[in-house]
Amino acid sequence: MGIEMQGSYGSPYLIALAYAMSCVGCGMGLSTMARARSATGRARRRWLALAAVSIGGTGIWVMHFIAMLGYSLPNTQITFNLPLTLVSLAVSVGVVWYGLHFAVRGEGGFVSLIPAGAVTGIGVAGMHYLGMAAMNVQASVHYNLLLVVLSVVIAVTAATVALWFAVNLRAAAAMLGAALLMGVAVTGMHFTGEAAMVVSTAHEAAGGGLTSNQLIAPLVIVVVVSTFAILLTLGLSPSAAEMEQEERVKENLQKLADLRRI
Repeated sequence: MGIEMQGSYGSPYLIALAYAMSCVGCGMGLSTMARARSATGRARRRWLALAAVSIGGTGIWVMHFIAMLGYSLPNTQITFNLPLTLVSLAVSVGVVWYGLHFAVRGEGGFVSLIPAGAVTGIGVAGMHYLGMAAMNVQASVHYNLLLVVLSVVIAVTAATVALWFAVNLRAAAAMLGAALLMGVAVTGMHFTGEAAMVVSTAHEAAGGGLTSNQLIAPLVIVVVVSTFAILLTLGLSPSAAEMEQEERVKENLQKLADLRRI
């Protein structure tokens, strides 16, 4: 075992950007979930998928990856394994979709929220450590078990609360506050996981991969385009209240049609 090195988490501006993106993604996801609850059939499935991309993609994975781009070690070049990085994105979106689907199907009851929150939280924590495993460094890496467990506990707790928010919140002000809290939880979980990583100098050669500078431009393009597309979809779609009102009108019209047949 070599000499342990203390990593740098990046500039305060980069950390603030990571938190801001987490809040934006979570806010879009909560707004999307309000529409999912008011929809049925294929429409609900589409809104659930969009919510999973918003929260799991932008709210969690983008925050995680921005923070990872800011991580550095003294006199050590860090590169990223692209396939593992993309797998971590798929895991993040997938486990969030599962949690949202399971929570909505159970109508937000604790019987559905607890297992959904556990699976989602463990999956998000797994995504985090998978993303860190995608880093190639000229060093030996191991983890502080206590901090790893703490990060998983934070992830499971945050996921359970987030699913409750997604199933129950309707007011815009409440969603805004929830998004800010979710951003704190996601960011806190990430940096707890980073603190759990213990890096020591070693005689290992870093594997091939892409540098942070090579990944910044594609990441910015994907984030800007996807965020704009989701916001545009939300802006052009009826609100959850309008969808519920439209559904009530359809039900009343159906009742009138049934009465005329009698």
